[in-house]
Amino acid sequence: MRFLRQSLTGLFLLALTVSLLFYAVTLVRDAVEDQMGNDNRRSGGRERVFTVAVVPAEPQSVTPILEAYGQIESRRALVLRAADSGPVVELAENMTEGGVVEAGQMLLRIDPADAQAALDRAVADLQDSEAEGRDAERGLELAQADLAAAEEQAALRQKAFERQQGLKTRGVVTDTAVETAELAAASARQSVVTRRQSLAQAEARVDKAATALARSTIARDEAQRTLADTIVTAKFDGTLSDVSVVAGGLVGTNEQLAQLVDGTALEVAFRVSTAQYARLLDEAGRLRQTPVQVSLDVSGIDLSTTGRLSRDSAAVAEGQTGRLIFATLDSPRGMKPGDFVTVAVEEPALERVVRLPSKALGSDGRVLVIGEGDRLEAMEVTLLRRQGDDVLIRARGLAGRQIVKERTPLLGAGIKVKTLAPGGAEAAPAEPETVALSPERRAKLVAFVEANNRMPADAKNRILDALKEEQVPTRIVQRLEDRMGS
Repeated sequence: MRFLRQSLTGLFLLALTVSLLFYAVTLVRDAVEDQMGNDNRRSGGRERVFTVAVVPAEPQSVTPILEAYGQIESRRALVLRAADSGPVVELAENMTEGGVVEAGQMLLRIDPADAQAALDRAVADLQDSEAEGRDAERGLELAQADLAAAEEQAALRQKAFERQQGLKTRGVVTDTAVETAELAAASARQSVVTRRQSLAQAEARVDKAATALARSTIARDEAQRTLADTIVTAKFDGTLSDVSVVAGGLVGTNEQLAQLVDGTALEVAFRVSTAQYARLLDEAGRLRQTPVQVSLDVSGIDLSTTGRLSRDSAAVAEGQTGRLIFATLDSPRGMKPGDFVTVAVEEPALERVVRLPSKALGSDGRVLVIGEGDRLEAMEVTLLRRQGDDVLIRARGLAGRQIVKERTPLLGAGIKVKTLAPGGAEAAPAEPETVALSPERRAKLVAFVEANNRMPADAKNRILDALKEEQVPTRIVQRLEDRMGS
């Protein structure tokens, strides 16, 4: 009985399990059929159409602008050092930080007492050398005259000896007289040799006197230069900086006193990448003399000037990349060495390129164009340059196509769109170039400019003159209010 009961219980549980599985399969099948039916019903609905702004692709010639950041430097800067040591006994009034000096102006004087004494001694030694030279010349003249007299006497003695020999042959004189005449002639010749030695010594004395005179002249010139070095002068027109000397102070040899900077011969040094540098080279591999625009934003007004590329660095410094380029500035009014400026360089023109907003180009390097049936097509393009918020691209078959101005995640290839012409939307009102200020607003701006001590004097004067006008440029007002925090 127990076996029969357990068998029936097992059959019942098996039947229950099969029933539950069949029920579950039925539920899944009904859910799938219901879902497929909903999809079929939705597919028969209306397709969604997006409205997009488009811009026509118009190939044109564009001159790209390369923007970089650089620093103003002076092409002529001189470190003033003391050539001699001693106390400073005289100092120019404008020998201060920021003092403007002219070429040849005396900046300071070091105590010249020691240098003047050395010069006096050198002059006295020179006078002694000159006197010695004159004495040697006179001694040479006397030695020459003495030699001439000795030669004449030797000639007379020789004639007397020859005459005695002639008389001997006629038997007039004795052998003793002939020998005496011969000895006198030999003695006269020996006297000539002695006088020649004296002449040689006189000539050597003249040479030594000339050498001593040259040394004395050199010593005097050195003493004069040492005396002149006690006065430090400006070698060119410029402005002084890093002044570290005061009247009465003691300076040492080769000590740095100040730095003289020529504020009119300025240039800008800026670094670019190697690829950007390659675009600035000509066919011969030399740097093009390309025009540049340098601007400095100073408290609501732009200081700008033009220039031209002049040269590039000879080598890449350790730990640096790219290339360092220098550009000479034409009229750097208001700019100083050390200013951080923005440099805009004109690159060679690009032909048949399309300028588009940067948002029109996707991260995959493609743009969306309007195809047949107002459906979007993805076209691959070549990115040539980025110019601020725009990009310069080029692609085959892009000319004349309508390009989506701004891509969004909802847009893609195959989507039907409705185009919005570039001029179809209502344009935002243009911001006026000038604005009339109320007395309170004008007074507030004037007070802010006058209280700003960091602003250059010429820039401050231009801003104040602009604020006095009835119509003030909006750009200046906005920048001043932004700096005021209003």
